[in-house]
Amino acid sequence: MATADRTRTFMKDVKRVIIKVGTAVVTRHDGRLALGRLGALCEQVKELNTLGYEVILVTSGAVGVGKQRLKYRKLVNSSFADLQKPQMELDGKACAAVGQSGLMALYDILFTQLDVSSSQLLVTDNDFENPNFRERLRETVESLLDLKVIPVFNENDAVSTRKAPYEDSSGIFWDNDSLAGLLAIELKADLLVLLSDVDGLYNGAPSDPQSKIIHTYIKEKHHNEITFGDKSRVGRGGMTAKVKAAMVASTSGTPVVITSGFASQSIINVLHGEKIGTLFHKDASLWEPSKDVTSREMAVAARECSRRIQDLSSDERKKILLDVADALEANVDLIRTENEADVAAAQDAGYEKSLIARLTLKPGKIVSLAKSIRTLANMDDPINQILKRMEVAENLVLEKTSCPLGVLLIVFESRPDALVQIASLAIRSGNGLLLKGGKEAMKSNTVLHKVITGALPETVGEKLIGLVTSRDEIADLLKLDDVIDLVIPRGSNKLVSQIKASTKIPVLGHADGVCHVYIDKSADMGMAKRIVMDAKIDYPAACNAMETLLVHKNLMKSPDLDDILLSLKTEGVSVYGGPIAHEVLGVPKASSLHHEYSALACTVEFVDDVQAAIDHIHRFGSSHTDCIVTADDDVAETFMRKVDSAAVVCNASTRFSDGARFWTGVLRLALVQGRIHARGPVGVEGLLTTRWILRGSGASG
Repeated sequence: MATADRTRTFMKDVKRVIIKVGTAVVTRHDGRLALGRLGALCEQVKELNTLGYEVILVTSGAVGVGKQRLKYRKLVNSSFADLQKPQMELDGKACAAVGQSGLMALYDILFTQLDVSSSQLLVTDNDFENPNFRERLRETVESLLDLKVIPVFNENDAVSTRKAPYEDSSGIFWDNDSLAGLLAIELKADLLVLLSDVDGLYNGAPSDPQSKIIHTYIKEKHHNEITFGDKSRVGRGGMTAKVKAAMVASTSGTPVVITSGFASQSIINVLHGEKIGTLFHKDASLWEPSKDVTSREMAVAARECSRRIQDLSSDERKKILLDVADALEANVDLIRTENEADVAAAQDAGYEKSLIARLTLKPGKIVSLAKSIRTLANMDDPINQILKRMEVAENLVLEKTSCPLGVLLIVFESRPDALVQIASLAIRSGNGLLLKGGKEAMKSNTVLHKVITGALPETVGEKLIGLVTSRDEIADLLKLDDVIDLVIPRGSNKLVSQIKASTKIPVLGHADGVCHVYIDKSADMGMAKRIVMDAKIDYPAACNAMETLLVHKNLMKSPDLDDILLSLKTEGVSVYGGPIAHEVLGVPKASSLHHEYSALACTVEFVDDVQAAIDHIHRFGSSHTDCIVTADDDVAETFMRKVDSAAVVCNASTRFSDGARFWTGVLRLALVQGRIHARGPVGVEGLLTTRWILRGSGASG
């Protein structure tokens, strides 16, 4: 399920909902009833009824159903000679009279199969001119809803006073869309859902790949931008009628969502607060940012600023980083306050302890980050370094130099300290940067972004680093392969896979960290204990923490192994066993051998030898960081040579593949398990590419 959007938070208070089903939803392209869609719709209504919602249906389709039946009847009763004559258009009122009973009979059959009772209410616009009628109508609907009966409304076209009700737009209401809007006001509905044959309102033709759905309609912004196409292929309203009805209802206080009646569970998803369809709300204009910056504008601005920072001297770029470090230390209290608010909200929301651990900025963390930034600032300038130089001809010199990639889009989860690391590396490498952090760290990310960009000089511009606040903006950014040069997702394997499937931009993937420590039969067990304890206990939520402990089978009965396991349990680590260890050690069986706990838990399993350990790592690992503890040099070399991971460690903790403890830089962007273009801990060098500089004096090819 998609994440609920902040503009849809009111959905949690919705009780009474009116659902308007358009003719295009009720019928197929050939005019016959779409039984599958109607059945799915009735199942959603049944679910809502069971959950305690008060559901009212307004349905179109009677004229279409009647027309289909009368055409067939006319065909059956016509002679061959009759069929050669010009065929007169069927009377709409007659079609409505015939179709109403058939349509309602179908609803009754479908609802009966679901053990739901329904009722039919046919109305005309003249009825609403009578105050007594309107009062009786409200009383009847209230009684039906109290009995959990679904009222099904339809305009009684058969006796409408308008000569052509499907064309004449006079009266209190003029089609079933406007009827639904009127009922939403009369019956004090909390929500009106208008089902259509498209996903919502678009800023262009829905069939145009360049068109984008408008998730929240703002009259001041969208009224003059939208051109409506043809009316419904089978009904008489189309999108123009739906927008008009939505404006009337929302202005009167009933929120409206126009969404697809073809999509599975669309009504349920709307009520879950998912950002689907187009929302009309009387307060929508208040949600609009004071200045609407598009995703493209944000990316273009980051590129322009990156060119400015590249134009600075090495000392000027160094000073920017030193100013960032000072600004972070000067705002420690503010940063801690915002982070504590995020942590408290995450705890109240019931997030897992591992996520809360990643979210928390521990005491001293900001000071530590500032120290790392200063160290980064004092490193050799990575930009414009001459990597190769050759004189290809007399007075013709070719140089290969280092340069920034351009604009980076980094999507990361939970950890606000990642924002500081990423921003610092982008500044040092001269890249423009767009950041999207997890919603659970919104306050922390916002204040950190403000502090860092506030330290950027005007000669560069604060738009060098953009903070993306909406999940929907990510989809737009991933389309900008002409502006954004690299995407780096830091998070779950699911996140990385989703982004790779959604963009043409190169993706440098950082996925899960299922890291192993293998204790060989020749290992110094004292050393093994220190390594295992550090790899698991130092920072259990880190991506390079040990998740699986592999042990040579000869150590099954070793007292030293018992000591290691006891020490882990004493530190609060839950120990699970693979198929063999579960039986030998009597510990609970691991649910999977490929599992990233990110917490005080780990899996233990026994293997026959180093090759079996390597095979296990290749089968169940994630190619992140894997370690061997051994005193046998030949075994060590076999392990180091054959394990196909981004970082392979011998007789040291897996935690060394993080930040200053492993990398030549003090900060890292990610540890990448892929092979293009950087692998392992990605620091400044991983954010650079090359260009060729040719210096001549009039040479020609």
